[in-house]
Amino acid sequence: MHADDMKKNGVDATIDGAPVAPGPKGESWLPMALDFGPLLIFFIATKFIGMFAGTAFFMAAIAIAVVVSKWRLGKVSPMLWLSAILVLFFGALTLYFHDPAFIQLKPTIIYAFFAIMLLGGWMRGKPLLRYLLQSAYSGLSQEGWLKLSRNWGLFFAALCVANEIMRAALDFDTWLIIKVWGVTIVSMLFAMANLPMLMKHGLDLGEKRAEKKANEA
Repeated sequence: MHADDMKKNGVDATIDGAPVAPGPKGESWLPMALDFGPLLIFFIATKFIGMFAGTAFFMAAIAIAVVVSKWRLGKVSPMLWLSAILVLFFGALTLYFHDPAFIQLKPTIIYAFFAIMLLGGWMRGKPLLRYLLQSAYSGLSQEGWLKLSRNWGLFFAALCVANEIMRAALDFDTWLIIKVWGVTIVSMLFAMANLPMLMKHGLDLGEKRAEKKANEA
């Protein structure tokens, strides 16, 4: 199992924790960059210029990410749309009231939204994650999609609670470090931890396609 195979089949995770569908051929890195880039800019700008300037950079960067996604990918993912709307809204409140609590609230709302959506779909027998990721996870069965939606729904619920605890217990700089690096690493580890279950339910990491081509030849 190679990292390249994992990326081709969409097992990366976004900066807000969600799995991300792969981009077009030759640009599989782009969706991840569009999701991770704005928050990385927020982190760097906050460290060198200040939190409020960092928030303004964050707002500009995520607006640019939406435009680039529409231009290069032909669409904007639901996660990116929601992130952009909340960043612009809570970022504006942060700058207006000079209160970082607003921008810190944005991840909680995203996590809660996707937890409710995915777990609600799972309870009704509808794997909504399948419609969000579209072509990702080739070969995965209906049961596999349901389990994946359930797992990510529970993961989002845990992140929602964790973000509220961190907001209350940590200073802004510590919260930001954990948000940028800690959540990203944990999300990627969680995505990889799901691989055995996904393979059990038909996930094709490329071996099946290679075998089919070999037999045809």
